[in-house]
Amino acid sequence: MGDRKLKVAIIGPGNIGIDLMIKVMRNSKYLEMGAMVGVDPESDGLARAKRLGIATTHEGIDGLVRMPVFKDIDIAFDATSAGAHKKHDEILRKHGVQVIDLTPAAIGPYVIPPINLEQVDAPNINMVTCGGQATIPMVAAVSRVAKVYYGEIVASIASKSAGPGTRANIDEFTETTRLAIEKLGGAERGKAVIVLNPAEPPLIMRDTVFVLSKAADKEVVEKSIEDMVRKVQAYVPGYRLKQKVQFEDIPESAPLNVPKIGPRHGLKTSIFLGSRRRGALPARLRRQPGHHDFRGTRLRRPHRKPPHRAQRIRRSEVTQ
Repeated sequence: MGDRKLKVAIIGPGNIGIDLMIKVMRNSKYLEMGAMVGVDPESDGLARAKRLGIATTHEGIDGLVRMPVFKDIDIAFDATSAGAHKKHDEILRKHGVQVIDLTPAAIGPYVIPPINLEQVDAPNINMVTCGGQATIPMVAAVSRVAKVYYGEIVASIASKSAGPGTRANIDEFTETTRLAIEKLGGAERGKAVIVLNPAEPPLIMRDTVFVLSKAADKEVVEKSIEDMVRKVQAYVPGYRLKQKVQFEDIPESAPLNVPKIGPRHGLKTSIFLGSRRRGALPARLRRQPGHHDFRGTRLRRPHRKPPHRAQRIRRSEVTQ
């Protein structure tokens, strides 16, 4: 490849696609933007990309193939929906374009960088889900020092950040993340929950991980978790534990019932994750607060002007 950057196309100009576009333009040493692809000619995301000088099309994957820049595209990131991804993958593979699947379609192998990035070489790579990327490394951290019977993750995101694509993918999110908890996390049984929180002002994404494993040395488990956190921080600087890892001994006399497995006892580990890194979107491109990127993206909250003096007077009259 030499010094040449790989040219990428992003399919899906929503929150995730635009956030990725800005990261590629601002931070990437190896990638450069080639095209932004959507299906709505009035799309705000396509308009933003066009203002930044990026080639765009509102004719979907077929429009991308017809674009002059398509012959130079090395990688396509698909940030649409699990259903749409099947067609996109079929067309892109025919043209020899590497596909990075940001939907829960799971056509290609699951990839989570600190677990198996170096082991995977496939024309379609599935990045599981945003919640899976944040949490499954923690399940794997416990699994490498103790047998894991059950792993459960809860991803809480701002309701405002969940656009049509995210909402359409909720069923696939839970199923794909569950399977990846088992396959990459090493849990005998997995479960994934997503919470759309309507709180105002919108919250930053938060993730909780519960693991039930065979009894193990708590210091060894905690060290394994901290080591994994550092691995993720190597490419996600804001990733962190919100508080110390919590442990609870589950005695054989009072086991927990794991669905489809049965009663299990041992060590319950609770891990609470968050981020403290500012987001990548510049102010002029921020559309709404609370964008749910586990890597730390946080959109600026809107400025609220203090009430007019007359309004303050009326409010005080009401409370008298």
